[in-house]
Amino acid sequence: MSGRVTVVVITHNRRAELCRTLAHMAALSDRAPIIVVDNGSGDGSATAVARDFPEVELLASPRNLGAIGRNLAVERVRTPYVAFCDDDTCWEPGSLTRAADLLDENPELGSVTGRCLVEPGLREDPITPEMRHSPVPGPDWLPGPALLGIMAGLSMVRVSAFRDVGGFSPRLWLGGEEELFALDLAARGWWMCWAEDVVIRHAPSRARDPRARRADGIRNTLWTAWLRRPLRSAVRHTAWVLRGAPKDRATAGAVGRALLGLPWVLAGRRVVPAEVESGLRLLEAARVGRTARNYVG
Repeated sequence: MSGRVTVVVITHNRRAELCRTLAHMAALSDRAPIIVVDNGSGDGSATAVARDFPEVELLASPRNLGAIGRNLAVERVRTPYVAFCDDDTCWEPGSLTRAADLLDENPELGSVTGRCLVEPGLREDPITPEMRHSPVPGPDWLPGPALLGIMAGLSMVRVSAFRDVGGFSPRLWLGGEEELFALDLAARGWWMCWAEDVVIRHAPSRARDPRARRADGIRNTLWTAWLRRPLRSAVRHTAWVLRGAPKDRATAGAVGRALLGLPWVLAGRRVVPAEVESGLRLLEAARVGRTARNYVG
């Protein structure tokens, strides 16, 4: 796999999870070169990587860059594809090869997102049915259900497509940052799909602040709606997000930060093509009554 794929992992203060993931990825029969971006960890993560995984390319940032760490890593990637991996996700044997094969066979395909199995019971992630039964229309050649979003820790992306849209937005930092990235891929004509036989395991880390992540996710999804959706759709999506979110200080803070960002959001507003917006409306209709994307943490 060394000629086709590079694995990129971003991490922050999760040394044990990171080392477990690196050991798994390094032992795969279809292993690929790995770049780790340590986002200012204070728990010795960078030291552990340098000591225990000398074959891994380490980029140690003095501060937490969030998703922008992926952009820095991709600048160094020389393979045509990049497989993103969180510090608590692991690609199953053969899945890197399968995703790369799909990208090889379909030059207009920008990304492949795999099926997520959650440890310890290896149950499917609740988002899986949405992807498996995506209503987004796609061309006949697409090797799986068409998507208008990705999950970064479960996806392989064509490097030329990643660079075409400029990677992840520095403004969004982390938490739902994939939404804007995926809409920009679609607007540029890149297709995204889900693959049943590309499998990634997720062992959710306990080292997380769900309220802070939820707040960032609310802010980012509101910004994305106003950056890329027509006015009526942006208003409707805003109402849907706020209706489903807990009425607490975290949500109020997220809305406040979203409002503070309105000047740059409006300056950067570029509405997606009509066919992309049509797909988004189909997705919204299909999500009625589902809770997988609700901000409840």
